[in-house]
Amino acid sequence: MAAAIARERVEREGTVTDRPAQAARDGYESSSACRACHPSEYASWHASFHRTMTQIASPETVAASFDNVSVSDVVGEFMRLEIRGQQLWAEFDDPDRVGAGGGVEPRVARIRRRVVMTTGSHNQQIYWYATGNSRVLGQLPVIWLTADRRWIPRRAAVMRPPGPPHAETGAWNGICVACHTTDGRPRLDAPFGSRPIADQIADTTSAEFGIACEACHGPGGDHARANARPLRRYWLHLTGRADPTIVRPDRLDPRRSSQVCGQCHSFWEFADAASERRANSFGLSYRPGDDLTATRLVVQPTVNLESAAMKALLADDPAFVRDTFWSDGMVRATGREYNGLIDSPCFRKATDPKRTLSCFSCHTMHEDAGDARPLEEWRDDQLAAAARDNSACLQCHDRGPERAAPQERAAPQERAAPQERAAPQHVADVDVARAFQARDLSAHTHHRADSSGSVCYNCHMPYTTYGLLKTIRSHQISSPSVKETLETGRMNACNLCHVDQTLAWTAEAINEWYGRPAPPLAPDDESVAASLVTLLKGDAGQRAIVAQSLGWAPAQRASGTSWMAPYLALLLDDPYDAVRYIALRSLITLPGFETFQFDFVAPPQTRAALRVRALQTWRDARASSSRRVDAALLFNPDGTFNAPAVDRLMRERNTRRV
Repeated sequence: MAAAIARERVEREGTVTDRPAQAARDGYESSSACRACHPSEYASWHASFHRTMTQIASPETVAASFDNVSVSDVVGEFMRLEIRGQQLWAEFDDPDRVGAGGGVEPRVARIRRRVVMTTGSHNQQIYWYATGNSRVLGQLPVIWLTADRRWIPRRAAVMRPPGPPHAETGAWNGICVACHTTDGRPRLDAPFGSRPIADQIADTTSAEFGIACEACHGPGGDHARANARPLRRYWLHLTGRADPTIVRPDRLDPRRSSQVCGQCHSFWEFADAASERRANSFGLSYRPGDDLTATRLVVQPTVNLESAAMKALLADDPAFVRDTFWSDGMVRATGREYNGLIDSPCFRKATDPKRTLSCFSCHTMHEDAGDARPLEEWRDDQLAAAARDNSACLQCHDRGPERAAPQERAAPQERAAPQERAAPQHVADVDVARAFQARDLSAHTHHRADSSGSVCYNCHMPYTTYGLLKTIRSHQISSPSVKETLETGRMNACNLCHVDQTLAWTAEAINEWYGRPAPPLAPDDESVAASLVTLLKGDAGQRAIVAQSLGWAPAQRASGTSWMAPYLALLLDDPYDAVRYIALRSLITLPGFETFQFDFVAPPQTRAALRVRALQTWRDARASSSRRVDAALLFNPDGTFNAPAVDRLMRERNTRRV
């Protein structure tokens, strides 16, 4: 019955001509064929954001309202949305004809197009319309922010420098199809990159929209047919034998299992031109269980920068490595966690498969049977229940330090900030210390065992990766290093939590606790909080990371909050939309700013006025007893702003385009 449902759906899709179609072939069956035998797994997948990554647009699948809505956050005239039966329609200025100055070219008429597909549902939802040219899709000029329940210009949703809108016509057919569907096939009429997709004929298809069962388990046709007999299913269940007709990623060795995730969660390039030509017509040749490196080059700037494939990539996009990796090769863009994993010592140096870090060390594609969390909570990051605390690391690092715990003392970071009554410091975000005894854990971390400073993730996977208007944890396991901060500009874990402290303070603590010599420091690194040096001097990506850290609860508890508002207010007028958005999100977590209203895509003069209002709100709210007068925070002894120092650092800002 399930297979019949799948066949019926594919047959209906065969009549579609104005958008990519679902067409299961070459052994693919679709998730409908899995449901009858695997109801629990199907249910958890169906609740996941993997399933809803790509959907056919309908009143039921769109997160935004299309019911006679006018949207003003576009260049030119308002965009108008409407529902006609089960169809969604939009009227807007043609994004392919927007002039370089931001205006619309003369004689360009408004266009009315049917919205046919969606991308995303977790953080954002993007809408694609039928262009009328074969199956080529265009993208609406605005994106829906799920949490904020508002429209924003497409450019504001990503880290892009100021400039006119950019069209994305054909992007779905040539790029998104590879990872946001199952067995996607671009089927363009010219080699990728040789001619704009908007000018081509595209016969784009996929076995199923979204990241479905067969994206991770491989084509399921043989499996469904072989297990149509109940006797075989029971025999496999009772004997515990592996079924050779399907791939179980969790039963592969750690490297091959992680490649199943890495097929999408990585920066990669085709190994050769032949692989690229084949992918255009027949889809990517990788199947779960294969060796991913046989057909793709996974980008590792410290390993394969001189390869022919990388040279070709950089010839087309010279800024690619600089924009997506830190200078030491650590990935800085979200969604590419596999790049971080394979450069982690827990993966790269591991020799025992049982003690090799993999994606499945922490994540699970189906909620564990004993997990008490509702599916809506589990799907946020798909962490296994046991991976939400230090147990994830204690799978391998299960022994405490050999030395005895030092005598407990009040470290500087555990004291309330000067002249400020702070909340209790380092309240733990998660339960910790399962295998370590409390004193053993503290001997290693030099923080209380029940504090956020004793959470492995916070020190070894800090929030230094950016994307989708937020930061996420780095997936390259590392240890805090002032030397790396100086060499790469990447904030270290200590200063991402202790945002009121200097690099010199961190270097002294690391030297005292772990015996690492402090590197030579510039005067600003000796005397100014590292967060402020980066916020004022860093590039847009660095500023976004600091802006997010100022809104992070553990950082606020460790560093106090009364000094943060003026710096977040400065970022409300940042040239980058994304930086302004994150700054606002952090600002409204501060006392007195909970109801502060600010439109991060408002005109510059409006933003400037609101920045002044935010500064005045901070000045009015300060009580003399809670003023911070730390020179490291660029305050004068009377609590006023050290404007000359702030201005000097801002003049040294890295203004490169990110």
